[in-house]
Amino acid sequence: MSLKQDLQAAQPVIAPGVYDALTALIASQYGFRALYLSGAGIAYTRLGRPDIGLVSVTEVAATINLIRDRVATPLVVDADNGYGNALNVQRTVRLFERAGASALQLEDQSLPKRCGHLSGKSLISCAEMVGKVKAAVDARASAETLIIARTDAIAVEGFESALERAEQYAQAGADVIFVEAPRSREQMQQINQRLGKYTPLMANMVEGGFTPLHNASELGDIGYKLIIFPGGIVRAIALTANRYYASLFQNQTNEPFRENMYDFDGLNQLIGTPEMLALGQQYEA
Repeated sequence: MSLKQDLQAAQPVIAPGVYDALTALIASQYGFRALYLSGAGIAYTRLGRPDIGLVSVTEVAATINLIRDRVATPLVVDADNGYGNALNVQRTVRLFERAGASALQLEDQSLPKRCGHLSGKSLISCAEMVGKVKAAVDARASAETLIIARTDAIAVEGFESALERAEQYAQAGADVIFVEAPRSREQMQQINQRLGKYTPLMANMVEGGFTPLHNASELGDIGYKLIIFPGGIVRAIALTANRYYASLFQNQTNEPFRENMYDFDGLNQLIGTPEMLALGQQYEA
């Protein structure tokens, strides 16, 4: 079943955030119906920098390739603002789709972009974003590749403007609508009432962000079909790494931390080393 078909099901699709092949592998082993490749996650882990538009289109495409070589789970990819104008958007769609993206999320921020839960954002015009959505739809090779249109207008122009923008993006051909950072459950309900008739809706859960946290079932009741948890894995790993290095520095051994980590054999079992070695033996002379 494609992601496009899955979004028509009664239960919302939960897409946990991943940033490389290892996190994608672990998440896929729990049976999630989709994964979300977070641009912020790539910035945090590959660059050690904030999500302020520093990651390049080729770095994201390379990451998609590596993930798709390891897992087959549908992959929603954060494509930022398409890395430029409408023609850049078309190149991004072609690159990401060939690499294995099941959906591309495009936002209406100007350059340089910022995380949706940071302040100080600026937007391109609604007309320019409509053109980008149309360009993305025209560039995809398969109708099964979804174009997700995101607006950050709540923080910049207000809630009503965000609804108006999102409505125009849906009419331009977007397959999924994502109104970023609503401030209340009431706003989330209004988003569904205004926009749910056009496309499936996407919600973003960020601990410490602007949007009140809900579980997937609650969001499904409101009307959302695609629920992403983009940055949780990076925050969890960053905290674990902090505790690990502090323990090693203090104790000069990993022994006190062993209950919080895989041993050598455990990690090899997780990533499938025995199976890979057995496969390789089939091709030996």
